[in-house]
Amino acid sequence: MLKKPRILVVGSFMMDLIASTPRAPGAGETVIGTNFQTAPGGKGANQAVQCARLGARVTMVGRVGNDSFGQIMTQTVQAAGADVSHVTVDPNVSSGVGHILLEVTGSTAQNRITVVPGANFTLKAEDIAWLKEGIRDYDLLMMQFELPMEVIETVASYAHSAGVPLMLNPAPAAPISPRLLGCVTYLSPNEHEAALIAGCPLRVDEQGVNQEDLKTVAAALQNRGVKNLIITLGENGSVAAGAEGIYHNPCVKMPHVADPTAAGDSFVAAFCTGLCAGLPQREAMAFASHAAAITVSRMGAMPSLPTVGEVQALMEERGYSGFDPQELNALK
Repeated sequence: MLKKPRILVVGSFMMDLIASTPRAPGAGETVIGTNFQTAPGGKGANQAVQCARLGARVTMVGRVGNDSFGQIMTQTVQAAGADVSHVTVDPNVSSGVGHILLEVTGSTAQNRITVVPGANFTLKAEDIAWLKEGIRDYDLLMMQFELPMEVIETVASYAHSAGVPLMLNPAPAAPISPRLLGCVTYLSPNEHEAALIAGCPLRVDEQGVNQEDLKTVAAALQNRGVKNLIITLGENGSVAAGAEGIYHNPCVKMPHVADPTAAGDSFVAAFCTGLCAGLPQREAMAFASHAAAITVSRMGAMPSLPTVGEVQALMEERGYSGFDPQELNALK
């Protein structure tokens, strides 16, 4: 019987400014775009919203500016069902912004993202001191790399001392100290982040991920203390590397890719929700793949994130048999 998990997300808020174009401009070049829209996002807020829409009890910790973007983002996370009482406002700095260039060709889309952290980077370790004891109330902690590293390392140490599992999504990629790695239960980079953090190439082509590269990257990170490695590979699915070896989880493909911006956030949030709800790791990865598939078929970060009912319906439509999708009713 699945249960509703309690998940803490300490992370970022970013208002996404999305410009669509059939071709990305080169240096010094101007092209005519086809569409512009804004959508609330930020890796932390995206993951909090996805966990909440999938049935988890979520608390979001972060910081926004005293502006309309901050209000919209906080209200959107709250409307998804997450507790935002620990989201603070910096009156002197603007909310974080993500500038997204979306290159749309045929039935696919690729993104290029520039992030301006704004108020996210004014959060300090003393602002989250309450978590030293409060973190014990949660089944799992999720963090990313769009906050100051001092905050990330401090909260990770609180989780480690309290015996609370930590899912670290190291995006955008940055050096990871031994102190932080020692607190990590699950590390979930994409293929580019995994290669940068491991210091080894991880080639992916039309044949899929290079298996020898994958073994080398996994071994490099395991040698640094990573117990459970989950690498997302876009249309090539995802892989898990741990004590039981390497397992490949196939991608759930949709007829049309509208916007891949929040796919990784959807995947890691669904994986954590499924795992904490009681699904075995492989089933949690399949659940996550179906959630991410719906996400890439829609525009915008938070607006694209599915509910547990939508993921359940897709699993049934695709004939998934790893577990009975009706079990997901416990999360509604």
